[in-house]
Amino acid sequence: MSAPSAVTPDPRRSPEIPRMLGRGMTMGDQLARHSRTIGDEPAFVFGTTVRTYRELDQRVSRLANALRDRGVGQGDRIAVLGLNTLEVVEAFFAATRVGGICVPVNFRLAAGEIAYVLGDSGAAAAVVHAPLAETYAQAAAELTDPPVCLVYGDAAAAGSVPGADEYEPALGDASPEFDELRVDEHDPAFIMYTSGTTGKPKGAVLTHFNLVMHAFSNMATIGITGEDRVWMAAAPLFHIAGMSGMLPTLLMGGRTVLSPSGRFDPAGMLDTFERERVSSVFLVPAQWQAIVSVPDIDQRDLSCLKQISWGAAPASTTLLRTIMEKFPQAELSTAFGQTECSPITTLLRGEDSLRKIGSVGTPMLNVEVRVVDDDMNDVPRGEVGEIVYRSPMVMKEYWNKPAETAEVFRGGWFHSGDLVRQDEDGYFYVVDRKKDMIISGGENIYCAEVEDVLAGHPKIAEVALIGMADEKWGETPLAVLAPHEKGDPPTAAELEEWCTQRLARYKRPRKLAVVSALPRNPSGKVLKTTLRADRDSGALPIEAV
Repeated sequence: MSAPSAVTPDPRRSPEIPRMLGRGMTMGDQLARHSRTIGDEPAFVFGTTVRTYRELDQRVSRLANALRDRGVGQGDRIAVLGLNTLEVVEAFFAATRVGGICVPVNFRLAAGEIAYVLGDSGAAAAVVHAPLAETYAQAAAELTDPPVCLVYGDAAAAGSVPGADEYEPALGDASPEFDELRVDEHDPAFIMYTSGTTGKPKGAVLTHFNLVMHAFSNMATIGITGEDRVWMAAAPLFHIAGMSGMLPTLLMGGRTVLSPSGRFDPAGMLDTFERERVSSVFLVPAQWQAIVSVPDIDQRDLSCLKQISWGAAPASTTLLRTIMEKFPQAELSTAFGQTECSPITTLLRGEDSLRKIGSVGTPMLNVEVRVVDDDMNDVPRGEVGEIVYRSPMVMKEYWNKPAETAEVFRGGWFHSGDLVRQDEDGYFYVVDRKKDMIISGGENIYCAEVEDVLAGHPKIAEVALIGMADEKWGETPLAVLAPHEKGDPPTAAELEEWCTQRLARYKRPRKLAVVSALPRNPSGKVLKTTLRADRDSGALPIEAV
């Protein structure tokens, strides 16, 4: 009998307890397990490219080794800036495999915004998609110690980033074998940046345990099974809905189909549903509206769809009824939550989608909920209060922001900032969104961040941002401003030029209203309720930007 192979001692365990491989539940562990057991099954599909679990696992190990060869190790942050591609998925897994912390970066951000994320997270490495290389290079130039960088998608693009290497050659030079590394499930896995009322993004630190528990709880609450499990990843992968949404399928060894980034193509989406036999998908209401409006939808074979969901913005009763009519075999559910909660906290399922129209449902498994007043007293059912959470899915902290972390966890509960009421059956209804937040096409726009940029314009004395109803996007930003010189306000073109250089496109104001002064209360706080009332009554002189 051969002698047992030696194992590396695990400093986290008592020396008398042997370390056993294959026990972990990180994303990297799950991928490696499927590679060993169902390696020839397809894991991810993007266009005509299919990656089996074994192929993906080997490429992830190569990338992990390439990162390690460049000095990246346990606890380091790895930024990932790319459109929806297989390489983004590979980078997610590789970051966790080396024991690092993945930092998905919104590809819509301007260079200065990207620089902030890189600097705040202290990114040691970056994986960048070629179409974004120039913007990334501008961002990296603002840092005193820019990350090491791998650029994929176009060999020539790597030359636009000083010191960057090409992605595929780096993988080719690296080994497909990776020495297993113990990563504790309670260690950080991702830092997901979400803007706050201070005007600067905050990094929500999600652990491996947060994400695994969210996946299991989601599966148990909805009743997800592994049979013919094909998930359509339609959301951007930098978004919590895109990253976290694919994890139940990963756990079950199913197949994830990546939707390309860019302009939404509803007919093309239906083509993909049919071709790939997609069984589950999440879309925002504007996308569902476009889907159900495709002229030949009734001639399509969409019997594959079993579970469909929506969220991130309001949906009308008419739209929900139409979705259920077009997809009668599928269970429709509403998802509600936030990035800091991995993200789903409550779900509205099936027939309740119409019976309880307007509700965000009831708590998901493993989510404790209270509705409280400012003093953390429970409010009676039917009355409005803030919804607060306790759950193993709630983030660990805000990255490098102890004061903000302490504030959001005051009283031992996570404070969502959402005001809700609960009906007699226990269903929750959101009556007001987070302070000063606009949701446009499923993207959160925090007014303080945009106002900070607008206030820097030399012609603007004061400014406030509010939402304005939009048929396509749900809401778009409306900038209400008072100029320094009454007769010389910034023009719409000047405002657009100013924002183009400093803000992602979806954050830029689409409407403008010039006033002599903003309404304020005795404490000097801008009265946005007055601005909204003036908007609705037509008192604001609104023009397009």
